[in-house]
Amino acid sequence: MNLKVYRDKINHLIKKISLPFYCPVCEARISHFKPLDEYFVQAYKKYNFTYSLDDFETLNYKNYYCPKCGSSDRDRFIALFLKEQVWRRKITVIQFAPSESLSRFITKLPQVEYRTADLFMKGVDDKVDLMDMHIYQDEIFDIFICSHVLEHVADDKKALSEIYRVLKPNGYAILLVPIPLSLKETDEDLSISEPSIRWQRFGQDDHVRLYAKNDFRDRILYAGFTLREVTVDNYSKEIFYKTGIAFSSVLYIAIKQ
Repeated sequence: MNLKVYRDKINHLIKKISLPFYCPVCEARISHFKPLDEYFVQAYKKYNFTYSLDDFETLNYKNYYCPKCGSSDRDRFIALFLKEQVWRRKITVIQFAPSESLSRFITKLPQVEYRTADLFMKGVDDKVDLMDMHIYQDEIFDIFICSHVLEHVADDKKALSEIYRVLKPNGYAILLVPIPLSLKETDEDLSISEPSIRWQRFGQDDHVRLYAKNDFRDRILYAGFTLREVTVDNYSKEIFYKTGIAFSSVLYIAIKQ
């Protein structure tokens, strides 16, 4: 190896070691995360969406995507949580409306039998309605991942009831929805079909509600779950900073006792 090649290799290693951020999904060290797509930022302005992006509970819009694998900040939070779980037997995990990067991550976890599902997405294992998952028997999944889906469905109470039904005793669901912290009561209206009004009220043209934090908790508890909230207090601000997760982020872990 000549001197120039050797120096280039050393400089590459030094640069890699000194990169400040880390993606727990693809395990890459990176120099920066990418922001939320400008499309959404402009849409919020165009339709006069009521809430600021800074107001949302689990959203780091300035450091949203991993430039290597495309994982979102909430994907990275889920991966961070799952990495710490220890399973002494094979477990069954289902992810609804799966993200590609998180799917790749989960398939590599030891002791995991993994399925994907959605009513509309292509390439999933099962085409199924979250409100009516009759294709699944009772109590067959250990973990149910449902990230940013419940705000799309007409009857989220039915959906939560179905999630409860298909989970094994002591199994749990990882639940995430958009939550602006200044919203005091959930805003929902199934009669609204005009895309521009949905953008203004709910933050997206295929959403039918925008959750208030306390009401989201109550709906989970009403479905029969006990609830654990995983926050920065379970980790540290340094870990959240390095993985591009907002300090206000919360994973709602709905446990079937």
